[in-house]
Amino acid sequence: MSLFHIVLAGLMLILALSMGGAVWRLLRGPSIPDRAAAFDMIMTHLVGLVAMFVIAVDQLVLVDAVIVVSVLGFLGTVALARFIEEGRT
Repeated sequence: MSLFHIVLAGLMLILALSMGGAVWRLLRGPSIPDRAAAFDMIMTHLVGLVAMFVIAVDQLVLVDAVIVVSVLGFLGTVALARFIEEGRT
């Protein structure tokens, strides 16, 4: 195992722990905007984790998964923003 893969695994661990904090905020957030921001953070973390996994396993086919997760995260954030804008908080 090379130093590159060890560092990559460490970065993935740090990102996963940070994502755990965002999940905590999503579950405990006192308001809908807090939960919307947490959801956006989770999707950003998920894209980063999948991208690092693609690099670690050297399978470029999985780049499509990164694109799909990015689009779904964007659509979810837009849906939550419209929900908040309509005043249903």
